[in-house]
Amino acid sequence: MSEEDIQQWNIDLHGKSPEEIIRWSLNRFGSDKSIVSTSFRPYTAVFLHIVTQINPFIPILWIDHGYNRASTYKYADKIQQLLNLNLQVYSPRLTAARRDALFGPLPINLDNESALREFSALMKLEPFSRAMKELKPQVWFTGIRRTENSHRKSFDTISFDSTFHVFKINPLFYWTDEQMSSYLIEHNLPNELDYFDPAKGDDQRECGLHTSWAKKYIYKQ
Repeated sequence: MSEEDIQQWNIDLHGKSPEEIIRWSLNRFGSDKSIVSTSFRPYTAVFLHIVTQINPFIPILWIDHGYNRASTYKYADKIQQLLNLNLQVYSPRLTAARRDALFGPLPINLDNESALREFSALMKLEPFSRAMKELKPQVWFTGIRRTENSHRKSFDTISFDSTFHVFKINPLFYWTDEQMSSYLIEHNLPNELDYFDPAKGDDQRECGLHTSWAKKYIYKQ
C-alpha cells in the first residue's frame, strides 16, 4: 500500500464512528491478522469495550513492565473479568526487582531523557517487540487520541508503522474526554485515574511505542 492509499483511507474514514473504523479495518486486513494494545490507562475500558463488542476473540496485548500501581492491576483484573478479554500479557526479561537491583531506582528526573528512554527500551520496548515478532500482526489497533499530548496531534486514524511494520489504526483518535466519559457512563464501565507509566515520566512524553526513536533501541537488541 502506498502513502497515497493511506491518505485516502484517512479521508474516507474521517468522521466515521470507532465501530465503523474497526469493522472497515477487520474487513480489509482480516481479524486473524489484528491485535489490540492496551496499558490499562484512563478510559481504557471504552476502547476495549468497543473492540470486543465487534470481535470478542481479538488478542489484547498488555506489556506489564512490573511497575504499575496497585489500582492499575486491580483495574486490569476487573476489565479482564468484565469483558472476558483474550489477554496476551508480555513482561520484560528482567523483573522489576532485578532491574532495580542492577540499575538503581526509577529514572524520575524528567530532564534526563536518555535515562527514560533506556528504561523504556529495557522494560517496555523489548517485550513489545518480542510480542510483535511472535504474534505477527498486520494491524495494530491502539486507543491513542490526538488530545493526549502534543506529539500525538500529528497522527491520524491510520498510518503505517515502520518500526513494527504494521498498519496502526487509532479508532478513537478524534474523540474528546467528554465523549469518553459519556461512553463510560452509558455502558456502566469503570475507569482508572491513578495510572502512572514510568517509561514516559509524564503524560506529555512518549514511552517509545509511537515514536521513531524506538528503532534505535529495538534493532540493537
